[in-house]
Amino acid sequence: MDPLMTSSPPRLLTPAEVGACIRQFRELRRWSQEQLAEISGLNVRTIQRVEQGDSAGFDTRRALARAFDFDDIDVLNKPFSLPTAEELQAAQAAFERDHITLAVSPLTAGRQLAGLITTHDMDLSEPAFELTREAAEEFAGLVDYYREYRDCHELYSETQKLDVFDDLQRHIDALRALGVSLCHGARKVRVGQAVPGREPWVATVLYVIATRVGEEPGQIAVPRAARVG
Repeated sequence: MDPLMTSSPPRLLTPAEVGACIRQFRELRRWSQEQLAEISGLNVRTIQRVEQGDSAGFDTRRALARAFDFDDIDVLNKPFSLPTAEELQAAQAAFERDHITLAVSPLTAGRQLAGLITTHDMDLSEPAFELTREAAEEFAGLVDYYREYRDCHELYSETQKLDVFDDLQRHIDALRALGVSLCHGARKVRVGQAVPGREPWVATVLYVIATRVGEEPGQIAVPRAARVG
């Protein structure tokens, strides 16, 4: 019988039980191992080893608990009650209520990014893992640049736009040299509160996500309530 399907008193979990927990919580969220790696800041090989029952270090367990939004990030480092089937189903329902899954694609060209940012109303741009200071500054510079361009792109001549494409490309290339890759997705959101007799404004939101080179996901899970810029 699967140990996650029966309740048990709190105790320190074996590596195999930790692996089973991680796999169950990941699958309930419909995440791939690659997605969990991005969200936790760990590499895919570490996720695979943990799920196979290999021993996981203190910081690795903390990173996984944080990825699953546990209130206590040390929950996997102390006596723990294995969840019942009902608890797992409740956790899945809560996650699906609060999140949606978006398909994402690589973002590699300055011209491509310029086109995306000007055809969407707003954006949510963030790293999927902890960046180095140098990479964080480069990513922030890129975001500041394309948001400024979005706000006044109609004032640019076609020749000036070529310079913008080049500048964006330099940011993208600099990030890649620092081990950071970009991907993008999109969704529509309703903005503002509903008013009788008037439909809420529906905005298109561009997601620009910084991931590790070589670990680009095909999907990301994002909160339904989006804080956008």
